[in-house]
Amino acid sequence: MLAMLGPSGSGKTTLLTALGGRLGGRLGGSITYNGKPFSNAMKRNTGFVTQDDVLYPHLTVTETLVYTALLRLPKTLTKQEKSRHAEAVIEQLGLSRCRNSIIGDHFLRGVSGGERKRVSIGQEMLINPSLLFLDEPTSGLDSTTAQKIVSTLWELANGGRTVVMTIHQPSSRLYYMFHKVLLLSEGNPLFFGKGCDALDYFASVGFAPSVAMNPADFLLDLANGVSTADSHEDQTAVKQTLVSAYKANLSESVKSELANEIQIHLPTDSKQFGRWSNTWWDQFSVLFRRGIKERKHESFSALKIIQVLVVAILSGLLWWQSDISHLQDQVGLFFFANGFWGFYPLFQAIFTFPQERLMLAKERSSGMYRLSSYFMALTLGDLPMELVLPTVFFTITYWMAGLKPAAGPFFSGLFVLLYSVLCAQGLGLAIGAAVMDMKAATVLGSVIMLTFLLASGYYVQHVPVFIGWIKYLSISQYAFKLLLGTQYSVGETYPCGGGGRRCLVEDFPAVKAVGLDGQVVSAVALALMIVGYRLIAYVALMRIGVIKK
Repeated sequence: MLAMLGPSGSGKTTLLTALGGRLGGRLGGSITYNGKPFSNAMKRNTGFVTQDDVLYPHLTVTETLVYTALLRLPKTLTKQEKSRHAEAVIEQLGLSRCRNSIIGDHFLRGVSGGERKRVSIGQEMLINPSLLFLDEPTSGLDSTTAQKIVSTLWELANGGRTVVMTIHQPSSRLYYMFHKVLLLSEGNPLFFGKGCDALDYFASVGFAPSVAMNPADFLLDLANGVSTADSHEDQTAVKQTLVSAYKANLSESVKSELANEIQIHLPTDSKQFGRWSNTWWDQFSVLFRRGIKERKHESFSALKIIQVLVVAILSGLLWWQSDISHLQDQVGLFFFANGFWGFYPLFQAIFTFPQERLMLAKERSSGMYRLSSYFMALTLGDLPMELVLPTVFFTITYWMAGLKPAAGPFFSGLFVLLYSVLCAQGLGLAIGAAVMDMKAATVLGSVIMLTFLLASGYYVQHVPVFIGWIKYLSISQYAFKLLLGTQYSVGETYPCGGGGRRCLVEDFPAVKAVGLDGQVVSAVALALMIVGYRLIAYVALMRIGVIKK
């Protein structure tokens, strides 16, 4: 068990992330394992626990580990065997008491911080790694909980694994559990060796503690350039002295020692560890089930259901039994429904990928699944949840508003509304994936959708030619045209003026600006948008995660 010590900014996390093959950007140098270049096959069989516990809050401890086992363990194992592996990890990490408790988050009460950390460690232990990296595993935990976590890691190390962790300020109890210590200062090593030898080494180069103290505290003082409690020496000079002392006294011996170390038993057989642990379909089915179980709580929250029901009933009361003699009112109802179900799914979808970003980056970095299987599982998994509420809205409003009491107009209108919802959802996914900032994505989505609404032909019926091209990009314009086409047909009349006079519906100003023709073109345009926006979202997501295959 190797602990990397050093003050904030000393390079602990950067070094650990680089060793784990998860550091992006333009890099120089090389990383080798047992003298061989680091490969994706090695990465998929090396555990890496991030500082922040990235877990789904609504899943239980057992569900979290079972889903991870189904995704990470090889396809040579059956589902039952993978589940047994998860159960064994739960027992090994002492999580049996909270196995059926949800993970929780800041807004949802769940397991404790220490248990959450052990779940994160458990996800990596499922693959039985020879090498386990951990970034600040005791961060934010009380001393007793931190002791339990490090004790667990100590047991794992004694079980034949190599554990490498960064840790900021361990207690003396924790310090003496580390087999080896690496002390860093501004990216430079100051000491590498057995923790119990550190004080003797620094004393030999002229730096000894003036009082009895926690060795870790003394090492951190030195890494900050503070040699004693009442020292007035130049901190930069102290650091330079320690760096020079390391190069003169330890550097060569460390290199020779590492060359003769017992090698880490990492898999190198590329045939045994292929590109992916499971087939595309297995990844898709697990991600599909997990996604539905996690997101159903948000999609079907009481607040959202009440919101839609209130708007539906209020709309039905405002447009109560408005027959064709009130054509302007009916057209206004369709435009409102079109606008409401343009914005609503747009903003639901905008938040999807920004909220999933950390999870996607974590799991893709471990090579758990293909991006395509994740994207298809998320897209198809959201469909039933995204389409139920607009169906409820349209059913309530349609019959309360007194629109044509026939199955044909009703179902075709419902189909068009759901069709436009899919298109608006695709636009939201594309914006969220491209921007990845919830505030910026919300502003951009609002501007785009408002532009589409303004150009749809209801508010402005005589749009100047130089800006009229916007309507050809407008979801609202095509959806509005299709909705009108479900209720009215060419040649249909409505009462206008007195004396039983009737006029053509297509000549009514609010309808004429959009037209009742070109229904097929509108349907095709929306279909292209449904596919096109999702392709944009997929391409934008390809930049997330280290393994981009």
